Amino acid sequence: MQFEAFADADAVARAAAGRIAATAREAVAARGRFVIAVSGGHTPWQMLRDLVGEDLPWTKLHFVQVDERVAPSGDPDRNLTHLRESLGAQSRLPAANIHPMPVEAQDLTQACLDYAGILQSVAGRPPVLDLVHLGLGPDGHTASLVPGDAVLNISEADVALTGVYQGRRRMTLTYPILNRARQILWVVTGAEKQAALKRLRSGDPSIPGGRINTGRASILADRAAGGSA
Repeated sequence: MQFEAFADADAVARAAAGRIAATAREAVAARGRFVIAVSGGHTPWQMLRDLVGEDLPWTKLHFVQVDERVAPSGDPDRNLTHLRESLGAQSRLPAANIHPMPVEAQDLTQACLDYAGILQSVAGRPPVLDLVHLGLGPDGHTASLVPGDAVLNISEADVALTGVYQGRRRMTLTYPILNRARQILWVVTGAEKQAALKRLRSGDPSIPGGRINTGRASILADRAAGGSA
């Protein structure tokens, strides 16, 4: 697993945007499209704003969600709200190329199946994502794969519901689809992540992040999160 440390979160965001842009160009050249799964967070939203400035074949890019809180449309807790705001109109990305998790559905179990079908339509059967962007919580969680949740044990579904975490249930991608991805890009910033990042880099399977495939993964971190590494 590759590791790079940068001075601050803004530098991490710029580097991540550059990495995504390069991977997108390669994927479009090789397969005609690029499918990226995006997580939430302040640095990732800046990453996406930086990505907007890149010269990319936007009509061939597809954005799916790594996870989403069960909350109403437009709620500030929703990752989708910030995803759309960050990409904005300037990216020339067709609105239909953002694929939201259907967390407003009445039947959330069926909604997970529906989203799995959407992933198959854009990324194949079984879906193989070109790049998955992940964050890391101080407790070692990634996506909405949180310590102690039954979702950690799911092996036969690509999309699932969690229990309540920080006041909300979540819809999340699961280990099977995350570990099929062609590339994993970790973006980790903040001193509160330092201990969890150390465990991630050591491959500690006792934290949820430690169970993500390391063979095609890279970590971009700021010095606060990376410590002296």
